Amino acid sequence: MALVVLVVDFVGRHPYWSGFLAVLVAAAGVVAAVLVNRERGRRRAAQAERDRLIAVTDAMSGAEFEQWFGRLLTASGFRQVRVCGGAGDRGADVTAVAPDGRRVVVQCKRQGPSNRVGSAAIQRFAGTCREIHRGELCLIVTNGFFTNGDGVHLAHRLGITLVDRRALEIWALTHRPPFAVS
Repeated sequence: MALVVLVVDFVGRHPYWSGFLAVLVAAAGVVAAVLVNRERGRRRAAQAERDRLIAVTDAMSGAEFEQWFGRLLTASGFRQVRVCGGAGDRGADVTAVAPDGRRVVVQCKRQGPSNRVGSAAIQRFAGTCREIHRGELCLIVTNGFFTNGDGVHLAHRLGITLVDRRALEIWALTHRPPFAVS
């Protein structure tokens, strides 16, 4: 309360200095806001540049890979991107709306260099993508590769798009998905 009285007294006795100080404080606030905004923009640009490199996914956890893929979807023009992976996700790590309006459901598989996504993972996702999550465009995305065999054939038969490391690398570089969306 005493500070308010001192400020009011100062303003009454020194109106010009008070105005000058008010302008100075406002200018400092604007400069600080501009600098903070520039730094955020610089960080976003640096993150976007890192996200273009598939190699960054090799050191990520599964949750970080899901976030990375969510950012890729957003950069590729998908809307309402929601990363929802974790316990109880029933196979939907990421959901979104494609540019053409279809509901997208994604299962992300972050793999080590020697592991491959097998038939069992594809079969589990096939059972939940459309029936549970109402996916119109169902994707399994991995930073690795898929095993050849029944799972790949099943995915093809059920209309599940498999995105392996090679396709994901091109997608990350170009921001164009390796399947048709308009």
